[in-house]
Amino acid sequence: MPTAKKGDTVLLTYIVKTADGTVVGKTEDDTPVPVTIGNAEIFPEVEAALDGLEVGKESAAVVSSGNAFGPRREEMVIDIPRAQLPGDLTPQPGMTLGAQQPDGSTQQLTITKVGEESVTVDGNHPLAGEDLHFGLTLVDIQTAA
Repeated sequence: MPTAKKGDTVLLTYIVKTADGTVVGKTEDDTPVPVTIGNAEIFPEVEAALDGLEVGKESAAVVSSGNAFGPRREEMVIDIPRAQLPGDLTPQPGMTLGAQQPDGSTQQLTITKVGEESVTVDGNHPLAGEDLHFGLTLVDIQTAA
């Protein structure tokens, strides 16, 4: 039976969990997604888990936080005076705001706490500091030419 190798486009289903078992991603409706092994379309640890896998087989991979969304950085949690928020905004925990950075890019901030005078926002990616645990099932292989 053929096995997946670098250059192959494979169809796979996956589920991604944090270390405590919380599901943070999965294939929608178990519809396989295509990935070309070796094209850096996914984490290298996942590519390595697919390499040599046969159709219908399952594999697992762990991507450390340092290789995923980085460590959680407490300096990215800040308080913003409510006076600096748009006047028509009623801030709620979980709401996201876009903040213009000096280089022109936009950083997403998540409101974590709302106070009388200020709101606390977190600029960390929601999965920062989390190791990601992938459960993978290889559905099909399209062999490289």
